[in-house]
Amino acid sequence: MINGELKVARPIRWAMVGGGRASQIGYIHRSAALRDNVFKLVAGAFDIDPERGRDFGLRLQVEAERCYGDYQAMFDAEAKRPDGIQAVSIATPNGTHFAICKAALHAGLHVVCEKPLCFTLAEAQELRALAEAKGRIVGVTYGYAGHQLIRQARAMIANGDLGEIRIINMQFAHGFHSEAVEGANPSTQWRVDPRFAGPSYVLGDVGTHPLYLSEVMLPALKIKRLLCSRQSFVKSRAPLEDNAFVMMEYEGGAVGTLWASAVNAGSMHGQKIRVIGSKASLEWWDEHPNQLIYEVQGKPAQVLERGMDYLYPDALEDDRIGAGHPEGLFEAWSNLYYRFALAMEAMDKGDAALAGTLGIPDIEAGCEGVRWVENCVRSADLGATWVDYA
Repeated sequence: MINGELKVARPIRWAMVGGGRASQIGYIHRSAALRDNVFKLVAGAFDIDPERGRDFGLRLQVEAERCYGDYQAMFDAEAKRPDGIQAVSIATPNGTHFAICKAALHAGLHVVCEKPLCFTLAEAQELRALAEAKGRIVGVTYGYAGHQLIRQARAMIANGDLGEIRIINMQFAHGFHSEAVEGANPSTQWRVDPRFAGPSYVLGDVGTHPLYLSEVMLPALKIKRLLCSRQSFVKSRAPLEDNAFVMMEYEGGAVGTLWASAVNAGSMHGQKIRVIGSKASLEWWDEHPNQLIYEVQGKPAQVLERGMDYLYPDALEDDRIGAGHPEGLFEAWSNLYYRFALAMEAMDKGDAALAGTLGIPDIEAGCEGVRWVENCVRSADLGATWVDYA
């Protein structure tokens, strides 16, 4: 159970690129990183507008001389300080992630990056090689993976509670972009522009979230081939899709489906994952993250609750406030960030083995997300045909 004791020898000196006043995601990064006192925000290049970024940084109590106009100026200046930053989080539009992450690694910094890590598998592999050469951690913010019951599902599947895994059904299908809302919302405009969003909209923006949950729950399951069909129901978004269906075949015989959508009118989030085995099934829904549905064939369905003693130890390790009190996305992100800090500290001590045991969405997760999107786009562009997973 997490009780607030310091988990690292001293807080990691940390900065942000992006995440400024108008950011949709900047605050949850800061809240998660600072909650357990494992990071200390000491610098930032918070906004594309230097003055606006400086004003925002000052209101976060960052020293004026450490509120920078751009990320490269920050990396250069901080490298000359004895108390310079050790890690950086990247909370900028997708098209900037590769360049900023690469520059941060060259500067010897650990990185936490919004997904997607980059646009192509070749870029992802370049970042992976650079991170390995520098001995740095690259974390990717698949924030839903920090919920405790995801770890419970992983432990149950590993223990054989479900039997042989047959089917994985995934979706992240909300309705908030069922109309062309980007016309009046600058923070949405870049998400549907290939220059900034890359080769995909909903596959990369929401589809990779349940995909990563499946990878956490079923780490040995590997995709053999897939088929993707994608649509642009709001025509101005073409060639980027606002809806997509993916069918997957896995090595060993299991099959999976994933529905990613921003036009599921009326749906709040609609992110669910259901894993079906020969004996039983599990289902988790992010709108009810404190419950895991466990259905054994021939028996009444059970609702497993977060924080209860009947859960596996892995699920209780990240408990913060005991059973009965609902926890949400801020706690889940905090669980990821404290694990990022532990991994960074381990790498700084040369203990890559320890860093590899912490269950974080790391550079491998980032590479796999990019690889999956690339294969989905290839399948769709070939006319929704089956393609071998390359």
